[in-house]
Amino acid sequence: MSQTANAPMETRAAPAGRLVYRQSVWTRVTHWIWAVALFFLLLSGLQIFNAHPALYVGDQSGFAFDNAVLRLGATREGETLKGVTTVLGTSFETTGVLGASGPDGQLQARGFPAWATIPSGRDLATGRVVHFFFAWVLAGTLLVWLAASLVNGHFRRDIVPKGTDLKALPGDVADHARLRFRHGRSYNPLQKLSYAAVLIVLLPLMILTGLAMSPGFNATAPWLPELFGGRQTARTVHFMVMVLLVAFFLVHIAMVVLAGPFNELRSMITGWVRVDDTDGEKRP
Repeated sequence: MSQTANAPMETRAAPAGRLVYRQSVWTRVTHWIWAVALFFLLLSGLQIFNAHPALYVGDQSGFAFDNAVLRLGATREGETLKGVTTVLGTSFETTGVLGASGPDGQLQARGFPAWATIPSGRDLATGRVVHFFFAWVLAGTLLVWLAASLVNGHFRRDIVPKGTDLKALPGDVADHARLRFRHGRSYNPLQKLSYAAVLIVLLPLMILTGLAMSPGFNATAPWLPELFGGRQTARTVHFMVMVLLVAFFLVHIAMVVLAGPFNELRSMITGWVRVDDTDGEKRP
């Protein structure tokens, strides 16, 4: 995700607009660490989920009762194995993708397919090791980013939406719907709102729900699972946040491509970005 950081007012003349130094080294390094960490967290998390591909609400999964909100299962009809996804009691056949998948038609009962998990085979222990390692990488990087952003003003200036951003939001939504992108020194209202949602809400929520599922951490903070309505509810929220982060990633990549991938990638590699000649923003 592109993030503005405290930067000098240096500019260099260019015929198609000015090059301005937009992204600090802290922004660029944490951005790419997050990208790697979230990739491994997603695929190793699906490996862990496959050990019991169902989500519940409350403190426990149901045996004498059914409190599942999502279940990826498989049924056998004669010699045919079919994948079945059940959401809030409504079932859909998802053979080959969810519930039952495998190479060359050799279907196996499996929540998510092998290509979507790390490792690809059934290996819960390795999946947990990879997941927990990158979970600490994510948490540590988030703390480093937050400290640097508070010191250099990036958090206050570029992440937290202001009243003027909310007033400009309808026009910004209309511009995006028409694929009209403004290349300015600062973020537009939609960027601020989406990055604030990810950095202030979703990532901390992902970390907290992960800790709520840890028996070791529960011994120290038994109140945390109850904060989410039980360990099973925390697991469900954890999964839902993952889905929202994947959706954000897909939209983010689409916006980078539509807005000019070379310019956007340059800003996250070198710190420099080309802005519109009409951009008259001044740093506070």
